[in-house]
Amino acid sequence: MKLGFFGRMGMALFASLVLGLGMTACGGGTVGYIWVLGQQFNQIGGFKVDDYTGNLTQIVGSPFISNGSNPVSIVIKPGGRYVYVINQGTVGTCATCGNTSQSGAGASIAVYAVGGDGVLTFQETYSPQGYIPTWAQFDPTGTYLYVLTQYSPGFVTASGLWSGPNTDGNGAVTVFQADPNTGRLSLVTNSQTQKNGVNTPFFEVGGQPLMMKVAGGCLFTVDGTDQSIFPLAISGNQLAFTTTGKFFPGTVKTSSINSNGSFVVLTDSTANNILMYTVGSGCNLTATNGGGITSNVAQGTNPVWSLIDSSGKYLYILNHASLTSTVGTPYSTISAFTINPTNSQLQQISGAPYTVGSGPVCMVEDSSNQYMYVSNFNDGTVTGKVIDPATGILSNLSRGATFPSVGQAECLALSGNVE
Repeated sequence: MKLGFFGRMGMALFASLVLGLGMTACGGGTVGYIWVLGQQFNQIGGFKVDDYTGNLTQIVGSPFISNGSNPVSIVIKPGGRYVYVINQGTVGTCATCGNTSQSGAGASIAVYAVGGDGVLTFQETYSPQGYIPTWAQFDPTGTYLYVLTQYSPGFVTASGLWSGPNTDGNGAVTVFQADPNTGRLSLVTNSQTQKNGVNTPFFEVGGQPLMMKVAGGCLFTVDGTDQSIFPLAISGNQLAFTTTGKFFPGTVKTSSINSNGSFVVLTDSTANNILMYTVGSGCNLTATNGGGITSNVAQGTNPVWSLIDSSGKYLYILNHASLTSTVGTPYSTISAFTINPTNSQLQQISGAPYTVGSGPVCMVEDSSNQYMYVSNFNDGTVTGKVIDPATGILSNLSRGATFPSVGQAECLALSGNVE
C-alpha cells in the first residue's frame, strides 16, 4: 500500500506523538517514576513506569549520585517536582559522644529537581539537627519535611550552634519548610522547648527512633530503645507533645510503621505479628475491633514493611528472613490480607504469600493503583506485581517481574507524572 503526501505526514506526526508521550507499539505512556536508593555506590536508580504493562525502563542518566554516603530514606514532595534523599553519613565510634558511642559524620539531606522523563538534577544539601538520620516524611499538606535522627543535639556551642549528641539517648525530629517553587528547605525552630535558654531547632522524641509516619493529624515515631510509639500532634509548622504520652504496643521488636487514612499498622519482626490501630483524639491509638493483633502467615517470617492499598481493602506485608540471607531465599515474600470493613479483621488472600527478591526493604503502590513494586537489598533489584482490584491477588507483570536496579537497594519512592 502506498501513502500519499498527507498520509505520510499523518504517520510521521503520529510517530512523533508516540515518542513524545513515551509510548511504544507494545506499551502505554509513562504513568509515573520510581527512584531507588543504592547504598553500595551511594546511588539513586531511576525508572519510568509503563501505564499499560507496569514494565520499568531506566531513566536517562540513571543511576544518579546521592550526593552523600549511605542513603537510607527517600521522599517526594507532593506534586512530584522535588525529591529528597537522606544520607546517613559515616556511622562509627565517637569518643566525645557521651553514652551514644556513635555519630553520623557527613549526614545530609540532598534535594533534587525532577525534570522531563524523571531526570534528577541536584540542587543542594542541608543538615539535620540531630545525629544518624534514619527517615523522612512530609506533613499532610506537603509543606513541611520531617527528618528523624537517632540522637538529638545536647548542648549549644559558643557560636550558638547545637552540637554533641544528647546523653539521655533521645532522638529528634528536625522540621524544614519546603519552598513550593524551588524545593529549598528552611529550618523551623521549636517555639515550645528551650535548652540552656535557647529555643531548640528540633523536636525531641524517644530513644533511638528508627522510623516515623503521619496519620490522623499526628506524627508517630517508632522508638527502638523501649519499643514504644511516640506521638506528636501536628499544628501548623510546630509539633506538639500530647497528654497521652508514649504508647506501648507490647511488641518484641517493632520493625515498621505505616498508615492509610486513620489506620496505623505496626509489624513485629520477632513475634511475626501485625498490629492495627485507629487514631483518636490526642493522637491516642486504639486497637481495631478485631483485637488489633494478627499472626502473620507462617511462610512469611520477619515482617519489615506494610502497605494498605489505595482502596483501603487490602493489607500487604513484606517479609524476609534477614538482610544477610542468601540470594534467592524462599522466605522473601509478600503476605496479603483483606480488611473486613465492619470489624477490621484480617483474612488471608488465597494464593499468598507471593515471592519477591532477596532481602526486601520497601514496598510502594503506583499512582494509577495498578501495580506494586518492592526494592530488594541483597540482589539489588526491584520486583513488580499487578494488583487485582477485585480480589487483592498479586501476579507477575506481563513482561517479567524483576528489574536490575542499584547495588544494595534500600528504600524506593514512586511519583505520578510531575504537576
